[in-house]
Amino acid sequence: MLGSAPLSSVTQLRLAEVLAALSLVTDLANGHPMERALRACLLATGLARAHGLAPAAVADVYHAGLVRFIGCTAYAHEEAWALGGDDIEFRRAFAMVDPRSSGELLAFTFGALARGAGVVRRVGAVARVLTGAERLFTALAHSQCEVGQRLATRLHMRAEVVTALGQLHARWDGGGLPAGLAGTDISLVARVLHMAGVVELVHRRAGHAAACALVKARSGGHFDPELARSFAGCSNELCVAHEGASVWDEVLAAAPIGVATLAADLDDMTRAFADFVDLGTVYTLGHSPAVADLAERAGGLAGLTPAITIDLRRAGLLHDIGHASVPAGVWEKPAPLTTADWDRVRLHPYYTERVLSRSPVLAPLAGLAGAHHERDDGSGYFRQAPAGSLGLPAQILAAADCYQAMTEARPHRAARSADEAAKLLADEAAAGRLARAAVEVVLQAAGHRRRRIRRDWPASLSDREVEVLRSLARGQTNKQIGQSLGISARTVQHHVLHIYTKIGASSRAGAALFAVEQELL
Repeated sequence: MLGSAPLSSVTQLRLAEVLAALSLVTDLANGHPMERALRACLLATGLARAHGLAPAAVADVYHAGLVRFIGCTAYAHEEAWALGGDDIEFRRAFAMVDPRSSGELLAFTFGALARGAGVVRRVGAVARVLTGAERLFTALAHSQCEVGQRLATRLHMRAEVVTALGQLHARWDGGGLPAGLAGTDISLVARVLHMAGVVELVHRRAGHAAACALVKARSGGHFDPELARSFAGCSNELCVAHEGASVWDEVLAAAPIGVATLAADLDDMTRAFADFVDLGTVYTLGHSPAVADLAERAGGLAGLTPAITIDLRRAGLLHDIGHASVPAGVWEKPAPLTTADWDRVRLHPYYTERVLSRSPVLAPLAGLAGAHHERDDGSGYFRQAPAGSLGLPAQILAAADCYQAMTEARPHRAARSADEAAKLLADEAAAGRLARAAVEVVLQAAGHRRRRIRRDWPASLSDREVEVLRSLARGQTNKQIGQSLGISARTVQHHVLHIYTKIGASSRAGAALFAVEQELL
């Protein structure tokens, strides 16, 4: 069964574990290999120590390094419109560009911008950058910093971390953003993060020598010259130390002593995750919290234990973090999705499960959250799990996500009314794609009157005939079936005769085989 042990016993969170998981989501949103942010965090922490920062400041660099990209989805809608549709590819390609260098900006604009988007869209994107680059990048940086600071505050980060997240686009020479901020007026945490992020990218793509050359070339302009000298003194150690297959354990081991744990509210943290991802498209704002609330209420109506119901709410908040792997231009496309688009969409639950499974704190939610697009008939994704593998919590989450999405506007349709959504959800249950029991409690939780959902059974069997067939197949007598269903043995006999006629059987064994073949048991 999908799902796992409840998290109700968690009272202390390792801050690093939760933030490291969040950093994997920001990697997806930026088009980078997973653990890119972790490597940059380790490099920044090492640089901070090499530069002689006090332990508290090193801790700020470490934690800010884990959340530095938490605002990266803030401008995704505008990026997708202005830059050719694939905002993720834009962020990936633009990461190494110095926007104050006209040569680098022109090379990027004509060489990489909106590549593969089609001639018309690419020409439009190039024209918008050439005519409004400064305005565009100013709005992008402002949005990312503002959202990053707000979310970091909700994650109970220190004031020094919040300040640094507002200055990630500042330059030593004052040519960055916020405008006019320069030199030592820029937070030292922000200066360290900025250099470490660029170094990690260049080292990974072009090697150690290229990273050293870039730092030297940008010293005094882009970068703090004192930090550049500290980097030069230990560049090989900083760049090469974390080239293994995975740095997850190294990041957790590097958590500053004394601040590695947090008496935090897991619900506040998962809500911050949800809002970060939902912000990536104008059509999903508030979607995850709404799904979480609906699933939690439905779980209570279904009689789930309080602990499992809490996990259901948290899984609802986290179920769509894999959305970050798909460009906003795909989610907001008014035309039918291409095969390539669908390939990316169908993988987003996989990324949800993969990210959550990395953190011991969040791993108990991974299977449940990753199953929100599975269907009882095996037609869902990403696993195409058959009905037998879905437990009731996963079925409730799937139904809640489906209902909530129906009541929200999408680029190809208007939001459906509550009654329309209820009918469509009931149709999904009748067709065998969603579990009837899950749909019933979700509709109750959404404020609809309780209804029994009729399914189209094979051979035109009725709901009652299917109940009789199941008992008959398992060897119960007419009297036993009648007692269990609250009807007379004679009525059972009439049902049996009708069943035999409909399915073309004449014995209990034949009826049992039909039930097995049609997966009615």
